[in-house]
Amino acid sequence: MSTEGIEFYDLSHPWGFQSPNWPYFEDVKIDRIHYMAKSGVLTQKITTTMHCTTHIDAPAHVVEGTAFIDEVPLEKFFGTGVVLGIPKNKFEMITADDLEKVGQDVREGDVVLINTGWHKKYSDSQEYFGRCPGLVPSAADWLVDKGVKVVGHDTQANDHPLATAIGPHGPGGGVLMPAINKEYEEFTGRKVIDDFPEWEPVHRKLFTNGILGIENVGGDIDAVTGKRCTFSFFPWRWTRGDGCIIRLVAMLDPSGNFRMESGS
Repeated sequence: MSTEGIEFYDLSHPWGFQSPNWPYFEDVKIDRIHYMAKSGVLTQKITTTMHCTTHIDAPAHVVEGTAFIDEVPLEKFFGTGVVLGIPKNKFEMITADDLEKVGQDVREGDVVLINTGWHKKYSDSQEYFGRCPGLVPSAADWLVDKGVKVVGHDTQANDHPLATAIGPHGPGGGVLMPAINKEYEEFTGRKVIDDFPEWEPVHRKLFTNGILGIENVGGDIDAVTGKRCTFSFFPWRWTRGDGCIIRLVAMLDPSGNFRMESGS
């Protein structure tokens, strides 16, 4: 099949040395085992978590007894769908009402990407990782009811950051970013634990319903917001993998000669 006339958009953030990383993850390391001056060939070794830059979570990342990345059917990593523009400010929630307002074209089996504008803040910062908006359970319920197969967004996790270990849900009940929690309460006048009483409820709602999650979407997402696209985002065939860095690509064919309908 010819790809002439198809427009390709990279919706991935770059990955490499000192890539922005989740607050308690080990840094990316890249070692040159061979290099030109030494060996006349370049060979590199990488050390990384798979939940770094633009990546996809396997259900087994959060929900015990569910699929690892190599057990997810290949068709889950390719399909048609939409990019929804839902601009949000710091600490705000992405709700079912937000999705209802802009999601009229969401269909069963779709890939749904959400552009909040926070991909522009992607950096090694507490601003991006701690103050970003995030999905809340009502949004997850809406997506489950629609029967979509993949949900992606331009923020740091499938859940609002304060429903993760950044909030009052860390290992052993710890708080990863106490100052961010205090700032939220001063900013909103509400208790974090009242607004986010559960640990990663969106992850669990999506994964237990067979919906995959893509985090840290970026790149040229603005160019395809509001449009239906074909998406490709294949991970490694990693046995018992909990997730994987991906190259997320959106494809458009203005001529209409190429068309691929999604299936669940």
